[in-house]
Amino acid sequence: MLELRLAALGALRIKDPAAKVDATRSLADSAHAIDPAIEFSAPADIPGRPERPVLVRPGEVAQRSVATPEGRAALLHALAHIEFNAINLALDIVWRFARMPEEFYREWIEVAVDEAGHFLLLRERLAALGLGYGDFPAHDGLWEMAERTGGDLIARLALVPRTLEARGLDASPAVRAKFASVGDAGSAQVVDRILRDEIGHVAAGNRWFRYACSRAGLDPISAHEAAILAYRAPRLRGPFNVAARRAAGFDAEEIQALSNGSHAGPP
Repeated sequence: MLELRLAALGALRIKDPAAKVDATRSLADSAHAIDPAIEFSAPADIPGRPERPVLVRPGEVAQRSVATPEGRAALLHALAHIEFNAINLALDIVWRFARMPEEFYREWIEVAVDEAGHFLLLRERLAALGLGYGDFPAHDGLWEMAERTGGDLIARLALVPRTLEARGLDASPAVRAKFASVGDAGSAQVVDRILRDEIGHVAAGNRWFRYACSRAGLDPISAHEAAILAYRAPRLRGPFNVAARRAAGFDAEEIQALSNGSHAGPP
């Protein structure tokens, strides 16, 4: 049986979404051994992804009203693309960063399995509208940040789970309300499920970020702000889902810093 981190890299390289989901779920087998000391070189073919969706700049993704079936499908597709990227992000952190405790690698595999489940739920909602993943353009902001922080674990944890993925906690109430407003209870329930799981994923990011900061002798708030500036993270704007952020492990000082705008990066 393959070593876990090498197997995660193999799953990351898979292009077909269904095959990637299956490979990711197989990684939850506790029989996989872990070698935290292995240093891998990044292959050129990551992340594995299908030919569609076509990737465009964020501003080129059309905004559509959820009052129409096409608008609902576009929103579901955007969410599915986020979850597909989230599978890749969790797999990537497992193979890329060496010399962490075994619990680190197993927890991020659990996150990847959850993200795979979210992707399938959203793909089912799309299928109910006669569409599939790849039928709309999408942007690649999440993976671009992963590439920027590929050599810096503290920055990866600060800017992916604690910044970009935590924005999903903030956005979820409004997204849910959009689906509910047009009577799409099924999609609203999927958003509820994703929010519950994502609180745990962001909490994992918080725990391991603090662990990595402690190991490096860094103050977490200062390290987070330094990462924002160094890696050109997006500016954070409210409203913030304070209850979800608290549940995900953000402390009072961090939430106050958000409210004060001191975590603002480049516009």
